[in-house]
Amino acid sequence: AVVSTQSTGTLCRSSTSHSRIMSEAFYLRYYVGHRGKFGHEFLEFEFRPDGKLRYANNSNYKNDTMIRKESFVSPAVLEEVKRIIVDSDILSEDDDLWPVPDRVGRQELEIVCGDEHISFT
Repeated sequence: AVVSTQSTGTLCRSSTSHSRIMSEAFYLRYYVGHRGKFGHEFLEFEFRPDGKLRYANNSNYKNDTMIRKESFVSPAVLEEVKRIIVDSDILSEDDDLWPVPDRVGRQELEIVCGDEHISFT
């Protein structure tokens, strides 16, 4: 179940109770990349607790350069990202079915939501 957020708290799932209002602890990072013919190519983004969204995309294909962007998202956007995480129930999952790194590449997902911290690598 989803609990509506208050202006002083954020919504995160806890393993000890179904859902509850948590402090501002929130972080999300996703990375996918590989090392190959064109060097280390990857895409990464992260949402930070202060609303900063960071994006990086690196490809050396045709001598391309790394793209790095930073922006701030509104509290409403950050709350929507948190809601999606809570609704997906990913915080209660483990990484048994997460793709293992291989010659094709690797994926990483890290989420801190309240007192929960998961890291799939």
